[in-house]
Amino acid sequence: MELLVGRIGRAHGLRGEVAVQVRTDAPEERFVPGASFATDKGELRIDAVRWSSGRLLAYFHGVHDRTGAERLRGTDLVAEVPDDERPEDPDEFYDHQLVGLAAVTVAGENVGEVTEVVHLPMQDLLAVRTPDAGEVLVPFVAAIVPEVDLEHRRVLIDPPPGLLGDVEDDDVPGDELDGVPDVPDVPDVPDVPGGGPEGSR
Repeated sequence: MELLVGRIGRAHGLRGEVAVQVRTDAPEERFVPGASFATDKGELRIDAVRWSSGRLLAYFHGVHDRTGAERLRGTDLVAEVPDDERPEDPDEFYDHQLVGLAAVTVAGENVGEVTEVVHLPMQDLLAVRTPDAGEVLVPFVAAIVPEVDLEHRRVLIDPPPGLLGDVEDDDVPGDELDGVPDVPDVPDVPDVPGGGPEGSR
């Protein structure tokens, strides 16, 4: 089974070293000298790896300068793992476990189907395809996705207002005039003979 375990970030220094955004719960096991990964640029093999200020830094075979390192930026690193492998943390999930799950709100409303897990530096998002072929991005955090039920193939979503595209009545343009009484028309004032500007004769 193929598993996304990381993504190459920006170049670090001038000798080809790169930062790696970790997407696995066992980076010390995945990222070791000699480890190989499948990528859209071909196979990449780690020559050296170290940690610095909580970041994983790595040298890949054949990359010796900053130019080569910058070419790798944004590359996904995919590892081959056993089909029955699962994360050690019960609150963590591999992408393939989430893709295809039904997305349902806590009120029982069908939202759609998870089609992708989008990995961002600050948090992960679940891309959900809605029944009308649209898409919503749901932050994959416990406050919004309180339950992942693999047995019943669904994720439970507790969406904050606006997340799923719903519009509150108070947000509809023009509603701010509701409840305001109509202003009566002002009757025409008849002309007064000799009525010029004040003080004129």
